[in-house]
Amino acid sequence: QKQLVESGGGTVQPGGSLRLSCVASGIRLNEYVVGWYRQAPGKEREGIACMNSHDNAEYYADSVKGRFTISRDNSKSSLWLEINSPKAEDTGVYYCAAGLWCSIRPPNVAVAGREAYWGQGTQVTVSS
Repeated sequence: QKQLVESGGGTVQPGGSLRLSCVASGIRLNEYVVGWYRQAPGKEREGIACMNSHDNAEYYADSVKGRFTISRDNSKSSLWLEINSPKAEDTGVYYCAAGLWCSIRPPNVAVAGREAYWGQGTQVTVSS
């Protein structure tokens, strides 16, 4: 079974920080680009971060650039998303993903390719 599982979501205060985790199983994560999406209520799913498989280049949507950081450790089959300086509009369900390449079309990013895997999502709520 090939799957990704997110964890680490919860409620965070503005000015705080949160670190989301994602663990992959059944796939060799080093062969895939990895990324994060989010979906706010009433909005379409938005790609917010992507990291290449070969050179670990990082790409971010303008909406999160400078505040969120993606990282990965292939030996642990894991990736993370560090959320800093959260804003109310960052509230939503966050999904990790693995795919064949990062699609960069500013101001947006996406995990692309016919072969792709997705997590079930973890809720992040920014509230004071």
